Amino acid sequence: MSLLPDADAFKRLVDGSARGTAAGLARAGLAAIALPYRLAVTARNAAYDRRLLAVGSAPVPVVSVGNLTLGGTGKTPLVAWCARTLSAAGLRPAIVSRGYGARPGETSDEAAELSLLLPGVPHVADRDRVAGARAAAAGGAEAVVLDDGFQHRRLARDLDIVAVDATDPFGCGHVFPRGLLREPLAGLSRGHAVVLTRAALVDAARREEIRAALDAATGGRMPAVWAEASHRPVQLRTASGATLPLDAIRGSRVAAFAGIGNPAAFRRSLEELGAEVVAFRPLADHHAYTEADLADLAAWARSTRADRAITTLKDLVKLRAETLAGLPLAAVEIAFEFHSGREPLEALLHEVAGSACAPS
Repeated sequence: MSLLPDADAFKRLVDGSARGTAAGLARAGLAAIALPYRLAVTARNAAYDRRLLAVGSAPVPVVSVGNLTLGGTGKTPLVAWCARTLSAAGLRPAIVSRGYGARPGETSDEAAELSLLLPGVPHVADRDRVAGARAAAAGGAEAVVLDDGFQHRRLARDLDIVAVDATDPFGCGHVFPRGLLREPLAGLSRGHAVVLTRAALVDAARREEIRAALDAATGGRMPAVWAEASHRPVQLRTASGATLPLDAIRGSRVAAFAGIGNPAAFRRSLEELGAEVVAFRPLADHHAYTEADLADLAAWARSTRADRAITTLKDLVKLRAETLAGLPLAAVEIAFEFHSGREPLEALLHEVAGSACAPS
C-alpha cells in the first residue's frame, strides 16, 4: 500500500524542515531539476498569452476551478458549489475533468464523489478537455465547470477561479520538484477570482499576509474578487447512502484513513468534531485500492480496537463498503462555507449564466 510518509518526507524536504547536509544537497539537486521545468512552464504560458498556441472553445460558457499547487486545496467542494450556483441560475451544468487516478474503464474518485454530491449533474472525464467540454455540450449541458483547469489553457474559459489553501498557500515558494508550485505565483494574475480555502484554520492577520504576498507576486495584478471559505463537516455518509449526524463520532474511538492531498487537515477536522483518533493512516492522493490494500487496511483497523472506521468521501466511493474488519465505516461529508466574498463570486457566475442565456 502506498502510504503518505514518503510524500510527507518530501514536503519536509522542500519546505526546509528536513535539516542536515544530505537534505541540503537534495534541495540543491531538486532546484537544478526545477529550473528547466520553470522555464518550460513560463515559455508555455507566454506562448498562450501571445496566442502562439491554439486554444479550443466549447459552444457553452466554461468556468474553470483550479489551483497553483500540487496536493489538495479543497477544490472538489468548490466545484460542487459552482455547479449548484449555475443550476440555481437556471442552467444545466456539466463537470469536465481529466479523470485523474482512474483505471481504464473506471470512474475517477473525484467524479464518483461529485456524482454523489450532485445527482443529476453529468460528469465527463476526458484527457482532452476541449473534446470533453464539447461532448458535455452535445449531451445537453448549458455550462461547463472545468475541474482542475487553471493550467489547462488549451480550453478557452469565461471564468477562472483559483483555490489557494490558507494552510499552505505558496507551495513552499518554489516550482516542482523544488517546491509544490505547478507554476510561478505570478500566474495567479490570469485568474478572475481567488478563493482562500481552509481560511478558518489561520487567523485574520495571516490571511491578510497571504493576500498581500500574492498581490506582490503578481505585481499588483491580483484577481479583483477575493473570497475566503472553509470546509465544514455536515454529516456522515455510508456507502449505501445512509446519513448519520456528526455527533455519532463524538467521544468515539475512531480509526481514520485518507487518500487525499491534505490528510492532516482531515485528521484535524475529526479531532475538532470530538472524535478520539486512536489510529490514523494517510495514503497517497487518489490512492487506487487493491484487494491486498483492503486486507491490509482491515488488519490495521482490527488492531486499533477502535469503535468505528472513518474516511473521506473520495475514499469511500472507491471502497463501496459498509464495514471494515467488522467496524462500521462512514465518510465525513463536507460543505463549502464562505466567510467573505460570496456575493461578488456569485455575481461572476451569474454573468456567465447570463451570457449562456443571451440570444446569439
